[in-house]
Amino acid sequence: MEKLLVSSSPHLRSGASTQRIMLDVIIALCPALIASFVFFGPRALLLAAVTVLSCVLSEYVSRKIMKRSNTVPDLSCIVTGLLLAFNLPVSLNPLMAAFGGMVAIVVVKQMFGGIGQNFVNPALTARIILMNSFPGDMSTWTPAFGWLNGTDATTTATPLGVLKEGGDFTFSHLDLFLGNTGGCLGETCALALILGGVYLIVRRVISPVIPVTYLATVAVISLIAGRDPLVDLLSGGLLIGAFFMATDYTTSPISRNGRIVYALGCGVFTMLIRMFASLPEGVSYSIVLMNILVPLIERFTLPKPFGSQKKARESK
Repeated sequence: MEKLLVSSSPHLRSGASTQRIMLDVIIALCPALIASFVFFGPRALLLAAVTVLSCVLSEYVSRKIMKRSNTVPDLSCIVTGLLLAFNLPVSLNPLMAAFGGMVAIVVVKQMFGGIGQNFVNPALTARIILMNSFPGDMSTWTPAFGWLNGTDATTTATPLGVLKEGGDFTFSHLDLFLGNTGGCLGETCALALILGGVYLIVRRVISPVIPVTYLATVAVISLIAGRDPLVDLLSGGLLIGAFFMATDYTTSPISRNGRIVYALGCGVFTMLIRMFASLPEGVSYSIVLMNILVPLIERFTLPKPFGSQKKARESK
């Protein structure tokens, strides 16, 4: 007689491990890393190495102190380090970058229990803390290819900064698409980010629901507001935020309807900050704010379990 095994859900399991998923994310980030080297020079790789090393050491030491198992091999700390580096200007002091890595891992991730327990994105939260701690250093931008002609010590304005200040906007759509602008390491080259995002979708690491809804929301609001939708889509940290940060498993909803509401909120808050706040960019604050609202979103959008009883109608 054949024996039947009874176990708790989930009954359908995936062969994907955390390590494999994180490896896919690292591969998807490689085009942006290469682009950052092309536009900003060897210092871009140095800054990325500093943040990655800071995150790895912070994770290893904090887990040791807390007497928990070593989670460095799952590669999540490396992903956090790369994402943090991509949200920093190339001119930032490496010690400040290392401090950001420590904040992302120790304060945002490990103090809440480690991977899968943090309620906000570690890299974005670390960036916000760095922006408030070192506002001057975090808003100093160097021009693309400045390291080749000796002008990397000069400062320039980002496309969104020019729009906010009402200056003469001289950037073409091609400049924005290829990354020939000032900005954070990993946010300038739209082409590299789109390639990475498509790779993650094809590999089924992320669902297209969040990035497509996020980008579409920004484009529609930009069009209604009389702005250039392509400029808003290709400028700032929108693409890296939509593909790599808003889609974080831990801090985004799990249901389809929840993801749509979440992404709509990200898009609305991003454009409200860009148009009306003193900051030229709003991606970081928008995603972190929606991260905080995820439990509330899931409360109203999660499908009810099959067979659950409905409240009986009151008799007339």
